[in-house]
Amino acid sequence: MTRIKAMTKATTLNAPRVGVVSLGCPKALVDSERIITRLRAEGYQIAPDYHGADLVLVNTCGFLDSARKESLEAIGEAISENGKVIVTGCLGAEKDVITREHPDVLAVTGPHQYEQVMDAVHTHLPAPSHPFIALVPESGVRLTPRHYAYLKISEGCNNKCSFCIIPSLRGGLTSRRIDAVLKEAEQLRNAGVRELLVISQDTSAYGLDVGYTPYDWKGRKRETRFRDLCEGLGELDMWVRLHYVYPYPHVDEIIPMMADGRILPYLDIPFQHSSPSVLRPMRRPANQEKTLNRIAAWRRAVPDLAIRSSFIVGFPGETEEDFQHLLDWMKEARIDRAGCFRYENVTGAASADLEGHVPEDVKEDRWRRFMELQAEVSDQRSKAQIGRTLEVIIDEIDEDGAVGRSKADAPEIDGSVFVDAHNDLKPGDIVQVRITDADAYDLWGEI
Repeated sequence: MTRIKAMTKATTLNAPRVGVVSLGCPKALVDSERIITRLRAEGYQIAPDYHGADLVLVNTCGFLDSARKESLEAIGEAISENGKVIVTGCLGAEKDVITREHPDVLAVTGPHQYEQVMDAVHTHLPAPSHPFIALVPESGVRLTPRHYAYLKISEGCNNKCSFCIIPSLRGGLTSRRIDAVLKEAEQLRNAGVRELLVISQDTSAYGLDVGYTPYDWKGRKRETRFRDLCEGLGELDMWVRLHYVYPYPHVDEIIPMMADGRILPYLDIPFQHSSPSVLRPMRRPANQEKTLNRIAAWRRAVPDLAIRSSFIVGFPGETEEDFQHLLDWMKEARIDRAGCFRYENVTGAASADLEGHVPEDVKEDRWRRFMELQAEVSDQRSKAQIGRTLEVIIDEIDEDGAVGRSKADAPEIDGSVFVDAHNDLKPGDIVQVRITDADAYDLWGEI
């Protein structure tokens, strides 16, 4: 779980100050950025710590039981350190859970309920009489480095995966207008952002809920759909990275945009498993043989395509044969980057009622074997980069040189490229780096 405390310098001595603790995934981070932008627009300052805050806002995560526990602990810490706490985010959809453990919270709101959050802030910490709107940049206030940003295109999800409670927390799919999304992307580019990370619960379903309604953008009609969105973003001369893409057939339409460089050759696809007898009770698409054929076709068209995915081991009913099916599938699919989770009985998930729950020691053993195989695949992929020259975006500079990422690496979750010292580099630069060494996760190189 990502845990971020928003810290900015206050420029107005008497302005009310709000501390922000942001938990969970990049989608929650975007929610925090929007709330902070609203706060700053109304003249509030963002406090650097609990003791400098007049009030603390905790944006929670509730996807897994472990995340729920951490969210409740974070709320308790904020109450202990500050005393005035407003709670929002995914766990906020279960108000009783929060107030039962922390009855002293001032208010509880659910995910992406920006107006309700601001109403609660106004009630317990009135806004200053003269907002300093000029302090807020056109692109809003962000919690990421200046050179990359998350672009959320929709809220909620229409999928009914048995292990997931996101639809009950965030509701059904609600897509943003495509002209609004492209305008935000353009504003981010104008503010110095070099890389956009497109996020949602189901990116390739974008626009399904609104019937792919068209809107005018830059003198032409663009439909609110995945293909048109990628075409529009591909015209902005930025790195565009696609996350949480389900492998629907129309994803094939994006591959040519990757081949000609408009979209990064990177797909984050949550496959979760490969065995049909596991995918069915998961309520996921079960034809993974056809998926293997599509992956092979994608890589023929885009040889440098990097595929990231996530998988669950130990799902109820998973047999050793099912798990071996997954290992064999992984060997053939050659997934470049993979995360693996031991199945958790998430409160409220339909999978909790399934038969055949797997013992914890078996889950642990399967997780270890999966990660060992994935390390071998990743190591072979990384070693194949030695001697090549790759485009690298620089994230930070330290005394040993620069740390960046290739087109195959998303921030926070994938590997890094360590570049020999170079006095002229700065974060956001995109440079050519010759790769000289590699391990399973990271690369080393020189300008």
